[in-house]
Amino acid sequence: MDVQGTVAAGFEPVRDAFLRNFAEGGERGAAVAVYRHGTKVVDLWAGTRDVDGSAPWAVDTAQIVRSATKGVAAAVPLLLHQRGQLDLDARVGTYWPEFKAAGKERVTVRQLLSHRAGLPVLDRPLTLAEAIDPEAAGAAVAAQAPVWEPGTDHGYHPHTFSWLLSGLVKRVTGRSIGRWVAEEIARPLGLDLWIGLPADEAHRAGRVGPVEEPETPQGPGLKLRPKRAVTEAYRDPASLTRRAFAAIDPAPDENDPAYRAAELPGSAGVSTARALARFYAATIGPVDGHRLFAPATLTLARTEESTGPDRILVVNTRFGLGYMLHSTASPFLAPGSFGHPGRGGSLGFADPESGIAFGYVTNGMRKTVTADPRAQALVRAVRAAI
Repeated sequence: MDVQGTVAAGFEPVRDAFLRNFAEGGERGAAVAVYRHGTKVVDLWAGTRDVDGSAPWAVDTAQIVRSATKGVAAAVPLLLHQRGQLDLDARVGTYWPEFKAAGKERVTVRQLLSHRAGLPVLDRPLTLAEAIDPEAAGAAVAAQAPVWEPGTDHGYHPHTFSWLLSGLVKRVTGRSIGRWVAEEIARPLGLDLWIGLPADEAHRAGRVGPVEEPETPQGPGLKLRPKRAVTEAYRDPASLTRRAFAAIDPAPDENDPAYRAAELPGSAGVSTARALARFYAATIGPVDGHRLFAPATLTLARTEESTGPDRILVVNTRFGLGYMLHSTASPFLAPGSFGHPGRGGSLGFADPESGIAFGYVTNGMRKTVTADPRAQALVRAVRAAI
């Protein structure tokens, strides 16, 4: 495998792990980037730009990163709070009057961001046309009744997070969330990262798709199969798990230009690995003179708001304000790390204590939800390098 890019001295284990992902992990095309204390120390790419093609992955190839988009989008309400424009403990209806319906009058911004609003499903799933229409999708979540009393429990909101956050940001700022990210985050930091892929950048994005998973090695202590409760939750059409992931029905084609152009901050962001890592580097310190989070905001990002059994993912999860926190379900680098995986592979996170910021993107989607083996192999290599 011909690997392109650079690795700083001491980070060679990351290159080795990246190569093994292609040799043993079924990787077709991918990139990984790591920053430490604001300086790029790993920037690697290899394979094909399209999961079903032969053209090589280029220096500027980007991919859809699914729920890893949530980690970028979560910065928006935190930065609005940092600027005094958003009260995290205010009721959502203070900013979005239509939201005060069907038992949601007391839902707070904090509950919305920490997956405690009780809105992971819709009584009627949205078509693709409705899902990418901000007004139609916003009206649907504003009218939806919670499936548990808000604030009393938590459960991951895979799709509805998009419409909830988009509706809130639009009413606070007057701008769409994709435009806000482009103007306030991506442009100042020089990121090849979009929530709503512009037509003139569409040629940068490779095709994604499922890849065959290698056989799980046998051996003592290895988890050979997912827990039965998790498997059953994903199979049962009536379960909250299945309904949450099917909030858009039929499931969208992630290679559809219309889907990629949609401003869906929970699922449809397009990014390079370099951009993901650079974004997270700017949350924990300066990057070429630009820093996103003040110290108090950084503390908010990684302060635990939800923990324990997740009503949707059916495993124990930990969330801060929009960010997943280090746990057995979503292992990052260390206990103080925060970030977000994308179902099937991608991952971005930051670890303030070590100064590490990490980004991984792939075109080969596996069945994993929060802890893809390829990404985890790279994280272990980073850990070994520091």
